[in-house]
Amino acid sequence: MKRVLIVGATGTIGGVVRQTLLNETDNQLTLFARSANRLKTSERESVIAGDVTKDSDLDKAIAGQDVVFVALSGSLGRFAQKIVAAMDRNKVSRLLFITSMGIYDEIPASVGASGNLSSNPMLRTYREAADVVEASDLNYTLIRPGWFTGGPVDYEITKKGEPFGGHDVSINSIADFVKNAIVDNDYYAHDSVGLNAK
Repeated sequence: MKRVLIVGATGTIGGVVRQTLLNETDNQLTLFARSANRLKTSERESVIAGDVTKDSDLDKAIAGQDVVFVALSGSLGRFAQKIVAAMDRNKVSRLLFITSMGIYDEIPASVGASGNLSSNPMLRTYREAADVVEASDLNYTLIRPGWFTGGPVDYEITKKGEPFGGHDVSINSIADFVKNAIVDNDYYAHDSVGLNAK
């Protein structure tokens, strides 16, 4: 049993990861969100309403956790700096952080190269976050999913430096990868992985 903090628990990915962990593990979950009052919790969950830019809120949420999972949107570079610093302060090392495919210009033309950072400035904040996390001393795994779809668990993994394998991936597949990375601290540790449907 591990203590897992989900930052962005009310979002699409955060919600599916939460349900997967409740259904398939015995982990204790802490749900961190701005609008935490929207969350109805089970006996294995606690909720912290907070702002990811406030050190005191992050310290309260991160202290005592085994794993921090982050699925946010917005100023991701700034958020990553705050989260990495809070994890260092609280001596928590395992970080799983959702970014996006295309941040390393790894999408081949056959998949749709217009989704790469060089063509899509919307990805800049995702790349900034990845750079912050990769420069940290944490035991991190960066997760670069394709476009989210419904459907079953069915995915392949590409590593940083390899061409991205496909355009879409199911949210259930993302949650399955996160679950595996929580179970095993060495699972794609210090790596940045792409996830796409097989």
